[in-house]
This record gives sequence, C-alpha cells and structure tokens, in this order.
Amino acid sequence: MTNTTVPVDMPAEELAALLCARLCHDLVAPVSAINTALEVMEDDSASDMREEALKLLHLSAKQASAKLEFARIAFGAGTSAPGMVETRELKRLVMGTFSSARSEIVWRVSASHLSKTASRLLLNMVILGVEAALRGGEVHIEAASAARMRVCARGGMTKLLPTVTTALKGLPMDNGYDGRSIQPFYTGLIARSLGGRTEAQVLDDGVEFTALTDEVEIETIGTRAQAV
Repeated sequence: MTNTTVPVDMPAEELAALLCARLCHDLVAPVSAINTALEVMEDDSASDMREEALKLLHLSAKQASAKLEFARIAFGAGTSAPGMVETRELKRLVMGTFSSARSEIVWRVSASHLSKTASRLLLNMVILGVEAALRGGEVHIEAASAARMRVCARGGMTKLLPTVTTALKGLPMDNGYDGRSIQPFYTGLIARSLGGRTEAQVLDDGVEFTALTDEVEIETIGTRAQAV
C-alpha cells in the first residue's frame, strides 16, 4: 500500500459510476426475489407454493422500498427543499433498512435535527457499522450534533477491513476503487466536505467509526430555525 497521505482526486463521473454500482448491488437481491415470487405465482404447476411466494413478494417489496428510501438520503439529495432532516426520520430509515441485520440496532441519537449533508454522513457510517458486525452483537448509533457522530459495532463477531480504513481516508487503493470500497470512500469524502474527517479503529470488543466535522454552528442555526 502506498504511503501517500494525499486523498484521491476522483473524477465525478467515476465516483457516480461506482456509487451506482453499489446501489445496484444493494437492490439486486430484493428485486430478484420479487421476480422469483411473481414467476412462482404465474406457474400453474406451482399452486401449492403460491402462499409462500406471496409472503416472499410482500417481504421483498418492503425491503426494496426501505432500501430505496434509505439510499435517497444516504446517496442522493433526499428532498429538493433546503434545511434540516429530523433524526426521527433517519431512525425510521435505519430501522426499516436493517431490520433483518445480523446485529441489533441501538439508536442513541440525541440531536433532533441534522443537516442533509450530516444526515448523509451518519447513514453511511451506519452502513459501515452494520457491515463490520459480521454476526450478532449490537450496532450503536450516537450523535449529539453534527460535530461528532459515532457508530460502534460491539459484541458478536466484528471485523475492520484494511481497505475500509484506507478508503475512509481517501487514499489510493493498490487495485483501484470498486463498487464495494467506494462506499467508505464516499463516507470520508462527505466528512471532508464538512471540514472534518472520519476515523475507524478496532476496540477490545468491536469496531468504532467516528466522524468529526465543523458543522456545529450550521446545525445549531438550523435547529433554531425549525423551532421558530
């Protein structure tokens, strides 16, 4: 691995293409399951499987919808309106998307609102935390403000891949970035756009992801505006 500490200056079109690859990867499973369920329901010789196919159809459609809603904030602009995002909405998105995760989601976000950019950063950190929790345990999500947000996978089996640490810093990869490593790269990119950084470290009982940004005043002003 190169020793350079200068983040990669990735062309916008490459970033967009790799993020699209990541989104397609996340959606292919529930969409394929929907297609399979429909094929079973249309097969006259499989009438005894239609009830199970209907259950699969409902479950997969729910999962696909949850993933799309989540991605709308995590990778997109969310809504066209400017301003803040209520964290209770972020909680709904997280719980819906990761309801079948191998680890339990523990929501400990005390901030009532986060800016769209900070919300995008937090959701991407949640992805990292869930993927670091290989089996069992809990994924704790904490944010008192956009200035410091933390996601920690504890208990069970956890793992921090070296490529994730490198990607968070935006450093060059030996074999370049792909549809998997682009997500932590994007997470670090968001933090840097807020004048901050993201860090990952292995703990005695898990893996911790921390984001430090300069968005304290922005969030405070936005929160006050919501209260007026």
